[in-house]
Amino acid sequence: MVKAICIIPARFRSERLPGKPLALIHGKPMIQWVYENACQAKSFQDVIVATDHADIAGQIQAIGGKVIMTDPDLPSGTDRVAAVARSHEADIIVNLQGDEPFIDPALLDDLVSVFTNQKIEIATPVCLVQDAEELTDPNLVRVVRDKAGFGLYFSRAVIPFIRGEVPGSDWLSQNSFFRHIGIYAYRRHILMEICALAPGLLENAEKLEQLRWLEHGYRIYTHLTNYKSFSVDTPEDLRKANLKEIG
Repeated sequence: MVKAICIIPARFRSERLPGKPLALIHGKPMIQWVYENACQAKSFQDVIVATDHADIAGQIQAIGGKVIMTDPDLPSGTDRVAAVARSHEADIIVNLQGDEPFIDPALLDDLVSVFTNQKIEIATPVCLVQDAEELTDPNLVRVVRDKAGFGLYFSRAVIPFIRGEVPGSDWLSQNSFFRHIGIYAYRRHILMEICALAPGLLENAEKLEQLRWLEHGYRIYTHLTNYKSFSVDTPEDLRKANLKEIG
């Protein structure tokens, strides 16, 4: 039987929204929303919050959840996930960001299920871009995929570029565009390998960690989903989150 666990990295420091894991959404801290939704997935033998801050740990412990303290100087959420995964036996590790309060548990189950394909090392969800504003927002990441669903490239730019005299507002009618959702699943040994890699030129240019993995020859399977990600990164995102209906 394949054992899968979900690890939720939750760092207190945030440039755009300090202390955001504890930000309240409909009266409940965001990290609690993420944790409780992850626990509804059917595929996990364990769900663990990996944090660098006692207040976040205390919030999860108060609801009977599992939490592990990690080094505050770890360079990324992936490194925080790997630090916890090293002491846990599991075949598949899901890295669920602590700023996805509306995550659909079914999507997490879908990510775990793709690993029945032994060729898949890393998986991440993508969805179709459906409006022009989303297509050009540099805060969102686009991806181009091969015919088997593996990511060819991730970018903050609009890819692919539509050549010719086609107005940008009409690009969606000319081609399919895919938006990346920043959730990852890995085979355990692959997670350990990619955390040992040095950043490359592509990552340094676009500030996208997954480009490091591609540049070193790893393949990333992109699972197409209808789930529309709503991550909370700014005070404006938090305001919108509190306007959304729950359930």
